[in-house]
Amino acid sequence: MTVAIDRATGKRRGERAPRPGPLRRLRHSFQKYWYAYAMITPVVIVLGVLVLYPLGYGLYLSLTDATSDNTARTIGVNEIEATYKFIGLDNYADLLWGETAYDRFWSHFVWTIVWTAACVALHYSIGLGLALLLNQKMRGRTLYRLILVLPWAVPTFVTVFGWRFMLADSGVINSALDALHLPTPLWLEDTFWQRFAAIMVNTWCGVPFMMVSLLGGLQSIDSSLYEAAEMDGASAWQRFRYVTLPGLRSVSSTVVLLGVIWTFNQFAIIFLLFGNTAPDVDILVTWAYHLGFGQQPRDYAQSAAYGILLLSILIVFTSGYRRWLNRNDPQLAI
Repeated sequence: MTVAIDRATGKRRGERAPRPGPLRRLRHSFQKYWYAYAMITPVVIVLGVLVLYPLGYGLYLSLTDATSDNTARTIGVNEIEATYKFIGLDNYADLLWGETAYDRFWSHFVWTIVWTAACVALHYSIGLGLALLLNQKMRGRTLYRLILVLPWAVPTFVTVFGWRFMLADSGVINSALDALHLPTPLWLEDTFWQRFAAIMVNTWCGVPFMMVSLLGGLQSIDSSLYEAAEMDGASAWQRFRYVTLPGLRSVSSTVVLLGVIWTFNQFAIIFLLFGNTAPDVDILVTWAYHLGFGQQPRDYAQSAAYGILLLSILIVFTSGYRRWLNRNDPQLAI
């Protein structure tokens, strides 16, 4: 049997060339796409400085007993060296299973879950209702859209301070309730009403995003589907259930995931509305800030452990959410 030899390469014809090593493939990719690497390098550097380094340092601190009393600091002309030490997973064990674990972690965790679920549910339901309303042909629709987007366009701290003035004991809301001879809640003092106010303010700030996103999804649904459903005798509720909701499925899956992540980490609204005066209203992220910066001595290690736990919870939720989407409809996988 004769074997054909390629004179140019010296190899047998039809023989597969050996696969190049990883370094060679990387060098070839860099030579071919050097401009792409040049474009993303500044982004990688910024992400490394602003995200990866703080994350790595926070993970390291969570494995120590660092506080404001044993970290390196300068007092006048005296430089005091750090004396904190590595303690492994003791901070996590103390947070999750310690004697005061419920007061320090689980009570805030339960409230964070309730806060997130309530806010996202209100964001989505109200945003969907407004999107359905604005998707109808009506006079002044553009003006209504502009007005409803304003709470999202106004900076968060301006909105929250405005609500704080209105919710004060002598604010506009209590004055109006008093004029109607209705009870005037202690919005900024009583725990129940503090939580109610926090959900109300966050709903005000978050509904416009849901409304705009869902309105875009509504406008992308083929109108012929509604016409066919109407010709088949489908009622308004049936058209909503079997045409609108399936048509919004891809948009809904994305905005709900984003809403959960943003609300779970919504620091600004609770902190600006109550500061450090309402520990029972603190969600995990604001309680972590309180431990690290709102008390003396500042417990950097416990605060960092909260940050790592927050990240872990969101990673687990996101992974489970993606698996649920893949199982129910692979086309919606994010």
